[in-house]
Amino acid sequence: MNPWILGFQDIDKTTAHLVGGKGANLGELASLEGVPVPDGFCISTEAFKRVIGETPQVIGLLDQLSLLMAEDPVKIAALSGKIRSAIEAIAIPRDIREEITRFLNRLGNQDAYAVRSSATAEDLPTASFAGQQNTYLNIVGKEAILQHISKCWASLFTDRAVVYRIQNGFDHRKVYLSVVVQKMVFPQTAGIMFTADPLTGNRKITSIDASFGLGEALVSGLVNADNYKVRNGKLIDKKIAAKKLAIYASPQGGTKEQEMGPAQQTSQALTDVQALELERLGRKIEAHFGHPQDIEWCLVDNTFYIVQSRPITTLFPVPSANDQENHVYVSVGHQQMMTDPLKPLGLSFWLSSARAPMYTAAGRLFVDVAPLLASPASRKAVIETTLGKSDPLIKDALLTIIEREGFIRSNPDHHGTPAPGKTNAALPPYSPIENDPAIVADLIHRREASIEALKQKLQAKSGLEAVDGILEDLQESKTQLFDPGNMGAIMASIEAAGWINEKMNEWLGEKNPADTLAQSVPNNITSEMGLALLDVADVIRPYPEVIAYLQQVKEEHFLQELLKFRGGKETRDAINTFLNTYGVRCAGEIDITKTRWSEKPAILLPLILSNIKNFEPGASKRKFQQGLQEAAKKEQELLHRLRQLPDGEQKATETKKQIELLRNFAGYREYPKYSMIKRYFVYKQALLKEAQQLVQANIIHEKEDLYYLFLEELREVIHTQKLDYQVIDQRKEQYKLFEKLTPPRVITSEGEIIAGRYKREDLPAGAIVGLAVSSGTIEGRARVILNMEEADLDPGDILVTPFTDPSWTPLFVSIKGLVTEVGGLMTHGAVIAREYGLPAVVGVEHATSLIKDGQRIRVNGTDGYIEIL
Repeated sequence: MNPWILGFQDIDKTTAHLVGGKGANLGELASLEGVPVPDGFCISTEAFKRVIGETPQVIGLLDQLSLLMAEDPVKIAALSGKIRSAIEAIAIPRDIREEITRFLNRLGNQDAYAVRSSATAEDLPTASFAGQQNTYLNIVGKEAILQHISKCWASLFTDRAVVYRIQNGFDHRKVYLSVVVQKMVFPQTAGIMFTADPLTGNRKITSIDASFGLGEALVSGLVNADNYKVRNGKLIDKKIAAKKLAIYASPQGGTKEQEMGPAQQTSQALTDVQALELERLGRKIEAHFGHPQDIEWCLVDNTFYIVQSRPITTLFPVPSANDQENHVYVSVGHQQMMTDPLKPLGLSFWLSSARAPMYTAAGRLFVDVAPLLASPASRKAVIETTLGKSDPLIKDALLTIIEREGFIRSNPDHHGTPAPGKTNAALPPYSPIENDPAIVADLIHRREASIEALKQKLQAKSGLEAVDGILEDLQESKTQLFDPGNMGAIMASIEAAGWINEKMNEWLGEKNPADTLAQSVPNNITSEMGLALLDVADVIRPYPEVIAYLQQVKEEHFLQELLKFRGGKETRDAINTFLNTYGVRCAGEIDITKTRWSEKPAILLPLILSNIKNFEPGASKRKFQQGLQEAAKKEQELLHRLRQLPDGEQKATETKKQIELLRNFAGYREYPKYSMIKRYFVYKQALLKEAQQLVQANIIHEKEDLYYLFLEELREVIHTQKLDYQVIDQRKEQYKLFEKLTPPRVITSEGEIIAGRYKREDLPAGAIVGLAVSSGTIEGRARVILNMEEADLDPGDILVTPFTDPSWTPLFVSIKGLVTEVGGLMTHGAVIAREYGLPAVVGVEHATSLIKDGQRIRVNGTDGYIEIL
């Protein structure tokens, strides 16, 4: 094989390092029977490396470019321009020119060619790089082709290509360019075909865009294209656009724009039959590559030619049930307020402890609710009682699916909806409980004793015994979590809040009074955490030397260094006391692999310093007392008003009972999650001890490598003392890709993302709608925060963020309102917002882009919307 030039017949996916993504895909396509591909060849990346390597000026400029950030557009433009000029000025070596000439003579040196760039970091499953390098069409004559080969090489350093590589973490010095030289075809019609609907992700729908002339008009956005949607060999939708322009080949070489006549503008670029033929061709190509494709095609004299195919990189993967049934997958992360991907070890624990089967996609967890939607009883429970009640966007998405004829197979249920307290397909079984606050204390005591016993058991084990001890305990943990008494305590407050809000609205016309009644309830481990960090600030506040030191801490062992300062011991003791209770927590805590506060206490310092700056001593007690007073005041007000009504005493007595239920059990809602995270940390410490042994045995490189193994895989590694390290490397790269994907709330087994909508008409003009989860209205400065550790909040700010989990609670003491993109009525951010009396609206799609940092906004937590003031 010639090292400089490869014909399409010599190319396949194994030669991608020589011909780039586009070239490799063309070689694969050319080998497919029944897929016409215009002939051509590739100038290899070896030729590019040779040309660049023999030019010290370019190498020096590349070293400078590698130091720039995407935020330096002026410097990028200047340096990229110099690199392009230098490359275009390089003479192509004689032996490479001769090889190019030989191929052109064989294919037809008087013919027209497309000269196209093909980078090694292009048309990959993880990054398309589409349109980042240049393509030149209708190039005629050897000298013109050689000139445009140099232009393609130089186009690796267009401003847009450089910025794209920086943003996607590619080293400019390690991305190489091949050039595709392909015989031109001159189509009547051309366009793009996606073998999965690019708007919804549906893998069963092929979407075809078509326009007259060369496809360049469509790709460059010069014309509106006709669109054809085909499903299972049937045309299901067709939109014919006004195509005022087309691009055609010019007799002198290059291309020209041409205006279309009025009649042709609105005529179909493809017949219906041609669209179906093209879809069949697309499915054949997709089957060859094994995943949905973005395909460029041309129609010449009733023959379709394929000129490129690349993977569609923006699709969210479909959770797989490995059968042919229809499934409806609902995101677990949206319920747990953490939509980031989990690493494999983190997934293991959720998969092992789940009550119902879970499915994974892109590092996220999903549950299939299709069986629950099949029968009227469980369908009502899912839509009205559980998922639909907590998240209206999920409810609307599920209703959309139910309305589709034939997607959900009906399974009539003649037993009706289970009565409260009985087993329900959509809820864990639970038992009604007495209105006794001692129940919560007993539940907490038993869970804490169980965790302490687990610690003692695992400390005495190592190797396989330790892993097996964890696997055994996971089943015990699941039993506790879904114990009917445990669920009864949780449901008691939920049902009480629902009763109060419904009856007070009916009897008194008052919306959501349960939000106020739930302030400063006992036993709320998460809200107590935020107040406890205020107490830590109180300890540190009298010691300016300590404060000055903490403001510039860089090292991780700062707690020991504190002893050098007056007040250092008191500070260390206060932080350690906090960590003893809450150190198991962190942002994204449902993933066991995330760094806990006790593992990196410096994470807490910005929060502590903010509390010192923004609050007076004793703030935690004042905040808690204020909540108590507001709750008591609201209770007395409601009972007084009720007694004025007909049957007022009875209504007041019933309401008093429900308020007691709410206050006795609302705080416990947060404890099971805390208990689970506490248990996870015991597991983690045991596993890290085993990881240290694997590092010492040179089986893994660092302890954190175990995060990329599933628990059973880790058990096997410990057993065999062997590991294929490529698995770790591949999963690390995979995780980087997963981080870039946004998980949907609801996705079907066809890959279609069903986006729910809020159906509201009673909103002020321009209002941004969400779900009301904590009553009240507040105005203030919006602080758009994407990472808790970067939060810089002043009292009175309104926090706007994608999601919050319990670790964000210490920030809640500083803010006056909350807006999140993810969340529901009973997710942690909503519970703590009500506990602290913060107006909150959650489930606000694209909140962090619709609301700009620093804008003044009004949050209406009673009716569920935000206004930008």
